[in-house]
Amino acid sequence: MTTQATESTEGEPLIRPSSTDHPLHEKIVEACRTVYDPEIPVNIFDLGLIYTIEINDENEVTVLMTLTAPGCPVAGEMPGWVADAIEPIDGVKQVDVHLIWEPPWGMDMMSDEARLELGFM
Repeated sequence: MTTQATESTEGEPLIRPSSTDHPLHEKIVEACRTVYDPEIPVNIFDLGLIYTIEINDENEVTVLMTLTAPGCPVAGEMPGWVADAIEPIDGVKQVDVHLIWEPPWGMDMMSDEARLELGFM
């Protein structure tokens, strides 16, 4: 009797990985840190609202982000604020910002700095 080994494969990650090795990545992160949720005194990057920053070979940037809640009063405006923060970076060709709701945002997505700022640490 022979047994056949089956390889288990993991599913897609809940959040697509960012282009962290691209030379523009850190500048884009810093630009995202200039955008704040008007109801929370912490920038949206440290809040964990920016899920993915993809930068292709043409320096076109795609940002996948969420909000703290779908009913957020600035839902229609915040993607534009993010695009406006990133577009002026030297070398960026184009910026597309997409709101996504999966996975839903949770307080565990905040950076330690954000938790400290909000008194959760």
